[in-house]
Amino acid sequence: MIGAMEKTDAADDIVRTAYSARSREYIDLFGSMTSTHPSDRALVGSWAQTLSGPVLDAGCGPGQWTDFLTGCGSAAAGIDLVPEFVRRARTQYPHLSFAHGNFETLDAADESLGGVLAWYSLIHHRPRDVRIPLTEFARAIRPGGGLLVGFFEGPAVEPFDHAATTAYRWPTADFERELVVAGFEVIETHTRTSGEQRPHGAIVARRRAADFARPSAGGLQYTREAEEDETSESPADEAGNVLRRRELG
Repeated sequence: MIGAMEKTDAADDIVRTAYSARSREYIDLFGSMTSTHPSDRALVGSWAQTLSGPVLDAGCGPGQWTDFLTGCGSAAAGIDLVPEFVRRARTQYPHLSFAHGNFETLDAADESLGGVLAWYSLIHHRPRDVRIPLTEFARAIRPGGGLLVGFFEGPAVEPFDHAATTAYRWPTADFERELVVAGFEVIETHTRTSGEQRPHGAIVARRRAADFARPSAGGLQYTREAEEDETSESPADEAGNVLRRRELG
């Protein structure tokens, strides 16, 4: 089960309010895998096959990608800032774990995750703040674990008028640099532009091995915990035990 230590700020409030107001419309338009691009499904599916261990769908929305990851064999769980999305996900996929909260302060042990999917869930982060969740992902992902980020690609880091609230385009090279600084090695990049209203980008990255403590989003130092004996848990049990759910109201 999963959870997060809620860190409410003005930016979170803006995003939460914007998506809550249009949650029904969003779920109708984008709440199933039939609305996703075939190349996106192929990319996420192939990435999932490379992972070992629990996977977090960070910014899971109504939960369709969490369910997709589970269908690919991953021990997946989801977290989202928007309560309407979390309620829908829990109703639609009662066999999976979902929590309400942000993913800048995850309630997950150091190096406990096999991977994180951040599929267009960082697009509303201000450029100066995007390193906060990336560093938190690096803390929670085990060395060699995977991160897959989807975003809107553009010639410069710049805001644009998204249907929900202000979002940001990123040149792929600029986002790569943010990932490297946060503790990742970039494995491959993808772009999709043909027939699209906006160019799309995706980056597959791997958590670098490191023996030093890194600062958290709040400036605290994390240290590596002692390894525990492995158990023969099922994938669903493993995801539930690594990421403990904390109800946030």
